[in-house]
Amino acid sequence: MSRTRFTRRLPVAITAAGLALAVTACGGESSSSGGTTAAAADQLKPNAVLSEQSLQITVWDGYTPKELPQRAMDELKIGKVDVQLHDTNEMAMTKLTAPGESGIDVAFVSGQYAQALNEQGLLEPIHHELIPNLANLYPEATQLSYDKGNKYSVPYTWGTTGICYRSDLVKSEPKSWNDLLKPPAWAEKKVTMLATERWLALPALKSLGYSINTEKDEEIAKAKELLVAQKPHLLRYDDTTFGDRLLSGEAIMAEAWDGWCPTTDAKQNIKFKVPDEGSDLWVDTMVIMKSSKNKEAAHALLNYILSPDIHRWAAENINYKVPNKAAMEAVKIAKGSLLGITPATLLDGETAIDLGQASTKYSRLAEEITAS
Repeated sequence: MSRTRFTRRLPVAITAAGLALAVTACGGESSSSGGTTAAAADQLKPNAVLSEQSLQITVWDGYTPKELPQRAMDELKIGKVDVQLHDTNEMAMTKLTAPGESGIDVAFVSGQYAQALNEQGLLEPIHHELIPNLANLYPEATQLSYDKGNKYSVPYTWGTTGICYRSDLVKSEPKSWNDLLKPPAWAEKKVTMLATERWLALPALKSLGYSINTEKDEEIAKAKELLVAQKPHLLRYDDTTFGDRLLSGEAIMAEAWDGWCPTTDAKQNIKFKVPDEGSDLWVDTMVIMKSSKNKEAAHALLNYILSPDIHRWAAENINYKVPNKAAMEAVKIAKGSLLGITPATLLDGETAIDLGQASTKYSRLAEEITAS
């Protein structure tokens, strides 16, 4: 099983230079959580000739099978399928929100970014009749808080955040976010934390009993106090190599996304714990751009990806759970793997939502905390 490292969930900072997603400035009401009204669905042709259509996809490197474009052309008879790559959500949003048409038909972005794009009126509503494989999704995957009913997005992978640790090196097994925030003496300089904005704040917010979506200045300030006090006791902030540091023994505890916690390594005693205060539910999604002139082919592609043979690839190759019951039932889950976490357990986590202009508060927090 291979695992590709992604800095995928970097939240979008709403800046003059960037990704103007301050949707509340536009007024009106949204079909989700506020902002501009979502775009109305176009009239699509169920019997459209797909060979006359072509697709441009933007996705993280290694996130879909390399042979997917050719298979889509061979099996779905789509005229042409090209793939562009993005390293982060921020890079994807730069493409998708730039002036003029991006040329992108299908984009892979995390849930809160799909929400932001929809509130800008940039997404085509999902035509469920053209994606019968939506029936393969777990019922829980149709009730995600940012898009109940999969009105404008289709979930692709999902997971949670917790404590990844060496059970043979800790003197007591961690149960609380405070085990990272206030590490005991035996863990001094042996703890890593995620630096990505919303995930940097998550442990402190949860330990204080606050929502990960809080916009309250006083709550963010209290979280900052905890993080400032924690910093001198850390090994480092690390979004990509914490698993390797745990394997080597340089680190003994790490804030980690579940799919990156190397619990299946037979040579080490690595375990994963969702702290008692709770955590998040992150979701990566597929969306269809309103500007696409190839919407029938786009729907056909999403339906194809939701087939068990294609969708199981993500679980088997990047070690992320997929919200597809039929696909997960076909996956052989290795001993110690976190792929067996149930949808019900995942839904105990709080889903991150787009915060519009308030997301800059988390950008500032991360910059102030991680600055040397």
